[in-house]
Amino acid sequence: MLSSRRIARSPAVQRFIGFVAAEYLRLVWRTCRLTLDPANLYEIFDPQMPVIVAMWHGQHFMMPFLSRGHRVKCLISRHRDGEINAYAAQRLGIGAVRGSGDHGNRFDIKGGVGAFKGMLTALAEGYNMALTADVPKVARVAGLGIVKLARFSRRPIYPVAVATSRRIVLKNWDRSAVNLPFGRFAIVLGEPVRVPADADDAMMEQCRALVEQRLCQVTERAYEIVDRKDGHADRG
Repeated sequence: MLSSRRIARSPAVQRFIGFVAAEYLRLVWRTCRLTLDPANLYEIFDPQMPVIVAMWHGQHFMMPFLSRGHRVKCLISRHRDGEINAYAAQRLGIGAVRGSGDHGNRFDIKGGVGAFKGMLTALAEGYNMALTADVPKVARVAGLGIVKLARFSRRPIYPVAVATSRRIVLKNWDRSAVNLPFGRFAIVLGEPVRVPADADDAMMEQCRALVEQRLCQVTERAYEIVDRKDGHADRG
């Protein structure tokens, strides 16, 4: 008899779950009323491409819809769940670079070296690179990995948050927001963080803290918009 774990490892099962996940997210996107903040988000964003898109883990499920046809790859772990995420991302038109770092921002384990080189290659080829900025298993604390990527690639980091008015917030480490259809949807773009190629340790830490601060700001702003705490009606 096949165990549930063995079934979950089946590529066919993973593809099916990825397909369902992608189509569910597409349903949310098509049934929600969109607000862009700022309203000229793409006029700001487009001339700077390729860029590094920073987001918080657990708040990233609707991020593929930021792409609007742009060439984008995202960093996805090599874990079994990562296979599902990669299938879903592919169906939504997003490529994948596989691997991750650890709590100490090392790139020599978990496929990290290859992933880092893959992200640099993607940016050099003109792809925007999207990845979560927080340290694994430590929510809303930015790691140095994304800052190192910006330093070596010389591409700006753009903090981005997406939020929906209808959602379920899970009680897990990253407070994942499961987005629900038929509500309000906001995409918020923050001020970019540019990391000098010759940045020393102090400057790297300053940039890391700035990424963290600006990600928190755009996340707060996104929820203000969808929960209508900013006093404005839907727009976009």
